Amino acid sequence: MANADIPSPERPKSISGGRRRFIKKIGKKALLKVSEIQTKKSLVPTTPFIDNKYFDFLPQFEEHWQEIEKEAREILKFRDEIPGFEDISPDQYRIAKDNKWKTFVLYGFGTRLEKNTALTPVSARLLETIPNLQTAWFSILAPGYHIPAHKGVTKGIVRSHLGLIIPKDYEKCRIRVDDQIMPWQAGKVFTFDDTYEHEVWNDTDEERVILLFDFDRPMKFSGRFLNKLMMKLMKMTAYYQDPKKNLASAEDRFEAAVKQAGANLEAMSD
Repeated sequence: MANADIPSPERPKSISGGRRRFIKKIGKKALLKVSEIQTKKSLVPTTPFIDNKYFDFLPQFEEHWQEIEKEAREILKFRDEIPGFEDISPDQYRIAKDNKWKTFVLYGFGTRLEKNTALTPVSARLLETIPNLQTAWFSILAPGYHIPAHKGVTKGIVRSHLGLIIPKDYEKCRIRVDDQIMPWQAGKVFTFDDTYEHEVWNDTDEERVILLFDFDRPMKFSGRFLNKLMMKLMKMTAYYQDPKKNLASAEDRFEAAVKQAGANLEAMSD
């Protein structure tokens, strides 16, 4: 998925050896060099957290957050059918384990998932207003789970989080980006650069649900051109191809579960 965790040296079985060696030997060096250029070409701060004032489409998410939360709660009725992050992107096995971090994806790799977004019309409508949206999903974190420190792969993308279902003791449910810590709050959005090391703690006995979305960093033309080129190259690798296939399968399974539940209710009413 866009701006996913940089793989560690251990090799997941789902990635072919040739493609993994290419990414390891050439990809990391190229991405570091590209990030240096993108930093210089950025039209917004390159700090760990970025003020929302630079993104005029964010206020509407706070205005409509309760409608988005309602859609998330409907999705959670089928919690067992929501895949873990590691099921969608096997390369995230280091930071996502035992389905403790679930993902209901609305947009993946710049493509809208029609079956999933049909269930979340308000969220989908708002997400359509984001320029160059790459990824969007409900991120569902289990009580007591810790996402280890990791980094995103490209400076060309920034990430926003909208708090939806947040533990009462919200200060114990937080993210660290570089040396700055931010707790989630219901109805509030914050934006950050995930190429900085970041990690997450949910030190509560309650589930945390947010809407997470990635979009292209505002940059000068040369930076935008370079970002599009790098994204095209990334889409040629298994880091893109494997999750793309898994997303389609997960979407079909979830649709089937919703239809079956509807059929069951109809049968009970007859």
